[in-house]
Amino acid sequence: MIKVLFICHGNICRSTMAESVMTHLVKQSNLQDVIYINSAATSREEIGNPPHHGTVGKLRQVGIPVVPHRAIQMTQADYDEYDYLIGMDTYNITNMQRIAGGDPAGKIYKLLTFADSGRDIADPWYTGNFDETYNDVLQGCTALLKHIRENYPK
Repeated sequence: MIKVLFICHGNICRSTMAESVMTHLVKQSNLQDVIYINSAATSREEIGNPPHHGTVGKLRQVGIPVVPHRAIQMTQADYDEYDYLIGMDTYNITNMQRIAGGDPAGKIYKLLTFADSGRDIADPWYTGNFDETYNDVLQGCTALLKHIRENYPK
């Protein structure tokens, strides 16, 4: 099984959106027995909180079920457990590497890297723009799923 962990600062906006979008794409591709998806935070600020209402509203608007989730923090053990640790921005990547103690196996990526972009996914907690975040997350998750399918054939 291929394990993917999406990570952002608080685990209530971007990473939970990515978890729900990727779960939806994986189910549409009938790969739910092949790919496991979860999400986490680099901080402890939102631990235990559900997805942000803006994330929930945007996912409902586009017809993607919201994965039931409560914010958790990434741990050093996650580095060994997951095949892909996917951050949303450069700041997340720095914190993920700090938590993991580096990235010796090359498992840490920024989501839009899979869509051939070095751009960060803007945090809608600050921007209020859940539409832009959703478009970037969808682009990144679609490209990540394509990458996984090409690199892990059945």
